[in-house]
Amino acid sequence: MSNMSVNLAGVELKNPVMTASGTFGSGQEYSEFVNLNNLGAVVTKGVANVPWPGNPVPRVAETTGGMLNAIGLQNPGVDAVLSEKLPWLEQHFPDLPIIANVAGFSNEEYAYVSGKISKAPNVKAIELNISCPNVDHGNNGLLIGQVPELAYEAVKAAVTASSLPVYVKLTPSVADITLLAKAAEDAGASGLTMINTLVGMRFNLKTRQPILANGTGGMSGPAVFPVALKLIRQVAQMTNLPIIGMGGVDSADKALEMMIAGAAAIGVGTANFTDPFACPKIIQDLPKRMEVYGIDCLEQLRKEIRTSLSQD
Repeated sequence: MSNMSVNLAGVELKNPVMTASGTFGSGQEYSEFVNLNNLGAVVTKGVANVPWPGNPVPRVAETTGGMLNAIGLQNPGVDAVLSEKLPWLEQHFPDLPIIANVAGFSNEEYAYVSGKISKAPNVKAIELNISCPNVDHGNNGLLIGQVPELAYEAVKAAVTASSLPVYVKLTPSVADITLLAKAAEDAGASGLTMINTLVGMRFNLKTRQPILANGTGGMSGPAVFPVALKLIRQVAQMTNLPIIGMGGVDSADKALEMMIAGAAAIGVGTANFTDPFACPKIIQDLPKRMEVYGIDCLEQLRKEIRTSLSQD
C-alpha cells in the first residue's frame, strides 16, 4: 500500500496535497463539496492585521492556460479570522492542519499577525506572503520579496513573533530566486512555498484598456507549471528546507513531477476554480500513479531526490 504521508518541519500530513492560499477561502466555503478531512492541509486566504477591502473590479481575467487575478488580498482581518473562521474549522474538522497565510505592508504588521494567529490551536504553521509592497522603506514600488535584505527583515520579524514554523512564499518576479531563498533561510524560516504568481496583463480590444481594473494581475494555472518546476529545482539545489511546491498542479502526475523537482508537498490553486473536486481527485489518483512509477513512499522519494541533488 502506498505511503502518502509527509513531514513538513515537524508538521505531519496524511498526504502532500493542500490548497494554495487565496483559492479556497478559509475552507468553509468548499466544505459542502469536499470533505476537508481528506486534505493534507488547508492554507487560509491571506490574513492581515486589519480588514483589507481588496482592489476594484474587475479583478479576474481568463488567459490561455490559466487566469489573472488582482484580488488585492481582500480579507476580514486577523481578529475576525481568529473569532470566526478558525473556530469553525476546529469545531467541524478538529484534526485538519491549518497553515495561516499572513500578509502585511511592514515588519511590524508581519510580526503582529504571525504572533497572534500562531496561538490558534488548529494552526500548525505560518505561510508568510512577502509579495506585498514595502512601506518600511518608503513604499518605492518594490515588493518585500524582491529584495533579499527586506525579505530577511520581514521573515526575521515573523519568526521571532511566531511560536510556529514559518514558511516563506517566494515570488518568481526576481532575477535570482535563490538569493531570496537564502535570505529567508538565514532569517530562520522553517520552509519555503513557491512559486507565487507571475505578473501579467490582458487588454480589452474595444476600449483599448486593461481588462483588470488594477492594470496587472497575478498569472496562475497550467501555463506556469514549467516555470515553477525550474525554480523549485533551482532552490532545492541550494537548501535543505522543505518546499511546498505550487504553480499549475492539476493532476497526480504533475504533483509527482513537482516532488521530483524538489518539493516536499504540493499546493493546488487555480484548479480549484475550474473543478472544486480537484484536490480530492488528485489525492485519490496519487496511490495509483505512485504504483505505476514504482514509488512506495513519498518521504522515501523525497530522500532519494535530496541525495541526487547533493551529488549534482
